[in-house]
Amino acid sequence: MNNLSYFFVLCLLATLSHAIELDFCVGDPRFRGEKTPNNVFGNNVTLAFSDVFPAFNGLGISMARLDFAVGGVIPVHSHRTSEVLILVKGSIIAGFIDTNNTAYYKRLEVGDVMVFPQAMLHFQINVGKTPATAFVSLNGANPALQLTPTALFAGNLPADIAQKITLVSQKEVMQMKRIFGTA
Repeated sequence: MNNLSYFFVLCLLATLSHAIELDFCVGDPRFRGEKTPNNVFGNNVTLAFSDVFPAFNGLGISMARLDFAVGGVIPVHSHRTSEVLILVKGSIIAGFIDTNNTAYYKRLEVGDVMVFPQAMLHFQINVGKTPATAFVSLNGANPALQLTPTALFAGNLPADIAQKITLVSQKEVMQMKRIFGTA
């Protein structure tokens, strides 16, 4: 065979390769995280984003497990992706607020599913008498997470600016900053 024939055979073989199978990590397709609510909000969020769960690399998805103590909340937050939640234990109120400031919320029971549109502020509250657990799936490998309370009160935003942009009193701003250890 001449060189041109070799070239065409190699091109044909290259188109038949299954290289996409190598675009994600299959080394450990399992992930386990903490499940005990242990913070001021009475929750534990176990993120399974591609940086901590390499099996998601290249798939364009991520997940999280939400564990709620009785009365626990996932405070108002947003992501740059859409989210689907399925409740597997307990009873929660879940909702989001659209750009017209209309709140959409429902009480969810075991097996119920709710969708949160991309970038909308959303929240979950355990309203049951027992702990609650939910799983969420997000349509991005690293959807990010910005909690509104921590964005306003746990960082380096000065108290006087936080007061002006939230319309809460200086005393309340300082109380929130103390809760997050930034006062």
